[in-house]
Amino acid sequence: MTALDDRPETAAPAPRRRPNRLLALLRNSWRQLTSMRTALILLFLLAVAAIPGSVLPQRGISPERVNEYFTEHPDLAPRLDRIGAFEVFGSVWFSAIYLLLFTSLIGCITPRLRDHVRALRSRPPAAPKRLQRLPQHAVLPAPAGGAAAVAEVLRGRRWRVEVRGDEVSAEKGYLKETGNLLFHTSLIAVLIGVALGSWYGWSGNRLLVAGADNAFCNTRQQYAEAKLGPQVDSEDLPRFCLRLDDFQARFLASGQPEFFDATVTVDGPDEPTRSANFSVNSPLRLGDANVYLLGHGYAPVIRYTDRFGRTQVSDEPFLTTGDMGLTSEGLAAFPDANVDPRTGQRAPDEQMAFTGIYLPTAPQQAPFVSSQYPTERNPALNLVAYRGNLGLDAGIPGSIYQLDQRQVRTGKVKEVGTKLLKKGETWTLDDGSKVEFLGTERYVTLSVRHDPGSTILLISCGFLLVGLMGSLFGRRRRVFFRVMPADPADGSPTGGSSLMEAGGLPRTDYPGFADEFAQLVAAVSGDERAAERAATDADSSGRAGVREGTE
Repeated sequence: MTALDDRPETAAPAPRRRPNRLLALLRNSWRQLTSMRTALILLFLLAVAAIPGSVLPQRGISPERVNEYFTEHPDLAPRLDRIGAFEVFGSVWFSAIYLLLFTSLIGCITPRLRDHVRALRSRPPAAPKRLQRLPQHAVLPAPAGGAAAVAEVLRGRRWRVEVRGDEVSAEKGYLKETGNLLFHTSLIAVLIGVALGSWYGWSGNRLLVAGADNAFCNTRQQYAEAKLGPQVDSEDLPRFCLRLDDFQARFLASGQPEFFDATVTVDGPDEPTRSANFSVNSPLRLGDANVYLLGHGYAPVIRYTDRFGRTQVSDEPFLTTGDMGLTSEGLAAFPDANVDPRTGQRAPDEQMAFTGIYLPTAPQQAPFVSSQYPTERNPALNLVAYRGNLGLDAGIPGSIYQLDQRQVRTGKVKEVGTKLLKKGETWTLDDGSKVEFLGTERYVTLSVRHDPGSTILLISCGFLLVGLMGSLFGRRRRVFFRVMPADPADGSPTGGSSLMEAGGLPRTDYPGFADEFAQLVAAVSGDERAAERAATDADSSGRAGVREGTE
């Protein structure tokens, strides 16, 4: 055997483990998502995403305004509707943003909360060896009680104190981090409240005209628009009925509203029969629902007598156009008019409809297109009569507030005259039929809703404000005191008695820390002049030391 054969065998190097790229990608993505920077970006995106909800009308709040927007912008409105612009807070993209924000805040707060609890349980750190290097420094006579007396003064000012022999360490200002964590935790609670309201809440909008014949019950079919959460069925709605008995409104001389009050009768299996009043800022509180007053207006009462003498009455509400005078527009349709009593046959081309503008306070002279005041000082109804096939038998959904203009353009419905009617006046048409303006009924626009997350939202918003105040006004800082014997040969003004060296360190930006430190030093020493003189001497010696070090 050769010498080479006697060499010991060397172990083969272990193969390197290739990092799992998927795990690394997930880890880095989680770190990015749970960073404070990402949370702030998502919070900013959430605020930006809420802007369309305040600019554009929302179906859950004002379906009438949404319909008006579709009428005014027939090309733009369908495109906005496809991306959920009229239901911003229930859209997929808005939900995705706040779910990401929810996850980011949890991942960001959890380690910070753990570190904060650890810091609260830990003792203040020991004093550094060279206190003169701290931003605030002073040398002053030591109190008679030494370190124990210093600690007593600091505890009286609510400092966390730790005494180590002749050294005293104290810290204060954990309220800032506590407020910061409380703010972000409350923000998570806000998101939870929004999620609960979205999943388990429901809402519906209804235009309710005064009168016993116009009462409605809390069923999905009787709402003009209803929205139920994914976890809510129609059978889960509370059972009650509402009837509008009276509505009172007061306005200023300028036409600005001053006071609204609606009187309703509530009854049903889930609610005892009672009369209740509510207004704009004071909703009607029911067991599992709240009724909010959103708007009001007038429903002209029109009596039409056809050429065969049959009488019909319409009290359809006219929607306000948005001006200060409550000018309203609407439609009164009579599809069953002109039925021959001998044969019982209805002529489809002799149906009647009246579009009109109602003016609570009409001007004295033409044009009669705008009301001068929202109350009924000079009520007038400007009607346009149409005769023909209204298209209601075709089964095509249409608005009850507007005449189908397709029937007008094709000539199936023709205009037969216009007339301005005052209350009680009658208009005789060319075929002998008559139209009479009897007066008006008041109507209110109601929003009935149940939001199980509203209590959580209210409480969390209160804690959010408290946490924000603590985060803004809390200041983290530390102070250190060291009692040491003085050398009589150093020419100290204390005459060789014990000295005390003090240092202060603000942990955050705190412009007023110098004043607080001076007041603290004066309270510890019990002599403001001596404290100021010692602080001045220490400051001068510190500057001299800096100059020597520089040279």
